[in-house]
Amino acid sequence: MSAKPADGTLQALAGFHAVIARLQAAPKTIESIHFDARRRDGRMQQVRELARGAGVPMVPAEPQLLRELSCGAPHQGVIALAAAVERALTLDDVTAAVEPRTLLLVLDGVTDPRNLGACLRVADAAAVDAVIVPRDRSAGLTPAALKAASGAAESVPLIEVTNLARALDAIGAAGIHAVGAAGEADQSLFDLDLTGPVAWVLGAEGSGLRRLTRERCAQIARIPLQGTVESLNVSVAAGICLFETVRQRLAQRSAPA
Repeated sequence: MSAKPADGTLQALAGFHAVIARLQAAPKTIESIHFDARRRDGRMQQVRELARGAGVPMVPAEPQLLRELSCGAPHQGVIALAAAVERALTLDDVTAAVEPRTLLLVLDGVTDPRNLGACLRVADAAAVDAVIVPRDRSAGLTPAALKAASGAAESVPLIEVTNLARALDAIGAAGIHAVGAAGEADQSLFDLDLTGPVAWVLGAEGSGLRRLTRERCAQIARIPLQGTVESLNVSVAAGICLFETVRQRLAQRSAPA
């Protein structure tokens, strides 16, 4: 049995988290769900019930076809072929609606789709308003990225910008404090005041922030590593930076007036 390949029109959502999240958030975008008929567990039953309620066809598929559709990403025996979700939010929308709790994640040169997906997942957990990436030199929402995001690609806006340096200029002009993460910085992120509007700016592991990106940051801070490793995966670093921001804001909220 053949299926329409995941190309520029359809994207392959691999794994239960990604498929269930799309069924719940935007079922009309799904053309079909291809599945391993040998799986009869509770999670597959949940997919079947959601698909039945949304009128989405379930198509039995051989393991080889599932591997091809997922482009090698782990699929757990279920793949949805779906149109991309329309993303109406723009950078202008973000900068026009800045609040004291605005929190952004800016990724400079993260080209590994699994890292992008993991960053989206962390961003969702920290209630980030949007993740901003350059249109070039950045991973896209491939099956591997969507799998790693575990459904967060449906909930966190991903904004692509043509020029990241200009985007950071606009972010700063809107009153959002851009903080770059770099291992060689003198200041620790734990010494920063992160209670106002913040945009964390992270580069790819190894290459780090580009010069023009770094120059647009109001501050540069490091994660004070205590062991022998010299750097962290970008999604791990993003989680630490974002949740220090969350911690400070929760502490501020609970402090006596």
